[in-house]
Amino acid sequence: MARWQPDAPQRLALAALELFEERGYEQTSVIDIAERAGLTKSTFFRHFRDKREVLFGGETMSARVAGAITAAPATATALEAVAAALDAAGREAFTPDRRDFSLRRRAVIAAHPELQERDALKGLAITAAMTTALQQRGVPTLTASVTAQLAALAAAIAYGRWSDPANTDDYPTLARRALHEVRAAAVQDPR
Repeated sequence: MARWQPDAPQRLALAALELFEERGYEQTSVIDIAERAGLTKSTFFRHFRDKREVLFGGETMSARVAGAITAAPATATALEAVAAALDAAGREAFTPDRRDFSLRRRAVIAAHPELQERDALKGLAITAAMTTALQQRGVPTLTASVTAQLAALAAAIAYGRWSDPANTDDYPTLARRALHEVRAAAVQDPR
C-alpha cells in the first residue's frame, strides 16, 4: 500500500458515508472506514480526529470563509465581505459534482444525533470564524456578530435549496439570494 495518497480525505469521507449508510454510524469503526478506503488507521487519524469528523472536512470551511473575508477588498462592507465568503464556499465546496455526496451526507446526519451535534458545532465554528475575520477588518463587534449570524442563516438556506434535486442554480447564486432575503427580513418593520 502506498504511504501517501493524494485524495485520502475524500476517499475516507466517501468510505465513511457508504458504511454509515450500510451499517449505521454506531456500527462503523475507524478501522472499517480506513479499510474501505484502502488506507490505514494512522492515515485516517492524520486527517481526522475521530469518526464524527470525517463527514465534516476538518476545519477547512472555517478557514475558507475567514480567508475569503480577509481577502475581500478593503472597501467592501461587512455584508459584501461575507457574501464573498459564501461565494468562495460555493466555488470550492458546493460544486455540482459534490451534490450527490451532499444529499447522502445530509440524510446520514439527519439519522444520527451524534452527527447532528457535530454539524451544529461546525456551524457555530464557521460563524465564529466569520465574526473574527470581520473584527480583524475593523468591523465593530456587534456588527461583526450580527453579520456573521445573517451569513450563517443565509448559508443554511442556500444549502437547503442547493441540495434540492429540483434546483438548477449554483450555490453562490443561491447564497447571495438568501443573504439578500435574510437582510431584507431583518430590516422589515413588523407593524
